[in-house]
Amino acid sequence: MNEIQLKEQKLIKRLTNKTFKFDERIASGFYAANYFLKVNRIIKENLPSQSVTMQFFQRKDDIMLCGIDESIALVKEFGKNLENLEISALNDGDIISSGEPVLKIKGSYENFGYLENIIDATLSRRSCVATNTMKAIKAANTKTVFSMADRADDISTQIGDGYASYVAGIRKISTDAQGLWWGGKGFGTMPHALIQMCGGDILKACEIYTKTFPNDQLTALVDYNNDVVVDAIKVAKTFGKRLGAVRVDTSKNLIDKYFLNKDTSGFDPHGVCKELIFALRENLDKNGHTHVKIVVSSGFTPEKIAEFEAYGTPVDIYGVGAYLTKNDTCSFTADLVELNGKPQAKFGRGEIGSDRLELVKF
Repeated sequence: MNEIQLKEQKLIKRLTNKTFKFDERIASGFYAANYFLKVNRIIKENLPSQSVTMQFFQRKDDIMLCGIDESIALVKEFGKNLENLEISALNDGDIISSGEPVLKIKGSYENFGYLENIIDATLSRRSCVATNTMKAIKAANTKTVFSMADRADDISTQIGDGYASYVAGIRKISTDAQGLWWGGKGFGTMPHALIQMCGGDILKACEIYTKTFPNDQLTALVDYNNDVVVDAIKVAKTFGKRLGAVRVDTSKNLIDKYFLNKDTSGFDPHGVCKELIFALRENLDKNGHTHVKIVVSSGFTPEKIAEFEAYGTPVDIYGVGAYLTKNDTCSFTADLVELNGKPQAKFGRGEIGSDRLELVKF
């Protein structure tokens, strides 16, 4: 993360529940694990007002933490007797290690305990997306990464996932929902559907796009006919400086027509391969279209991006979708580790000390 991004991180710490919009059913326990609801009742009726410390952590190294502000807002919105709760936390955007506590809540169990699984889920999902985004951005080597994760999961995840990607450094997103919590707006030009409805005529698709959005710079999707180089040159010659970029989204099941009658024994020519992008850049430049940028998408991961970068592949923007929402990167859990000021925890789960946690004040 560069210095500018680090400065931005400081500006987004400790967002309040005025920013986060929660499902009101959380208050009734709709999303709480049933046994947390039961233990809440048991404690209220039999062991009320005991002080406990709940500690949250996960088991992977080099994880970008996210969901802390949201979790604190959850407690603020749905916890009880907040003046008697003590919260210590790290910050969204912090890099954490295996076993490191990221959040501690101290107070009477019945005032916050039933939120345990909701906070676990929030930290897990947001940190997965933030970490995946961080890895993609790092692999891209200062080039722009565009989030196309809007189609990779349930639409209800877009808002939180968009925030997590923002924390990790993404600024180009597909939907307004992805930018709701940080003020971003959806970005994009044309889908394959527009070319299809023009009978496969990419020039017509570009023409009516520019007619409808005269102030937009054009990004042409050039893989519809599986003839990327030919169609890119055709669009560039027709639209000149109006064409800002071409996007290549070739399916991994296809081999572009550029490779017909060419020796491909030394590489895999399927999908968006390095060799196709080198050929596209060479032909654009040779025809005087050096200003046209190249956007690639379809199955990009940090590993594939890193491979492209290692070979100096002339890509300007990487579109990354499903990889960003992979939900197996990390998983948070919580334990009660202190009872009435004394250590008390499940075997192997004692309180973990930390000099990085900061006291949170509402």
